[in-house]
Amino acid sequence: MKSVVFGLACAAAFATIASAESPVTAKATFIDIEGKEIGSATLTDTPHGVLISATVQVGSAGEHAFHIHEKGVCNPADGFKSAGGHFNPFAKKHGFEVEGGPHAGDMPNQVAGADGILRANVINTMVTLKKGQGTLFGPDGTSLVIHDGPDDYESQPSGAAGARIACAVIKR
Repeated sequence: MKSVVFGLACAAAFATIASAESPVTAKATFIDIEGKEIGSATLTDTPHGVLISATVQVGSAGEHAFHIHEKGVCNPADGFKSAGGHFNPFAKKHGFEVEGGPHAGDMPNQVAGADGILRANVINTMVTLKKGQGTLFGPDGTSLVIHDGPDDYESQPSGAAGARIACAVIKR
């Protein structure tokens, strides 16, 4: 009987360790303004924030704003306005270069190569995939949005980044 109890205790301890070591992840599939699938992202919760790895065919080379938006809705018919504004659970101002900023959804501009493919690996230290403030899984969900131009890191409320050209709902 002692070996059974010991075995169960070891199994429970291993399950606890295994679940603590398994990172919380999420996925997102990007669509363009025609509703066509153009890329994907994997989000991984780390001890230092959420690592977002994305590959998206944006079509044009150069800098593009890359944000987390406040709603998990990507309707191409409205130019992705359905995604709402930048994710901002801490009521900050927009931009890395503004006192009182940035929004939790503000992230550095990303660069698409000559092939029009944007490849991003970004850590966002202000969000989480777990429960609590800054979670990307609130009642309205969240989405990733790519704009046709770069964020200027200061214009209110969203960085003067131009049209939304790609959107992806973040899903568990």
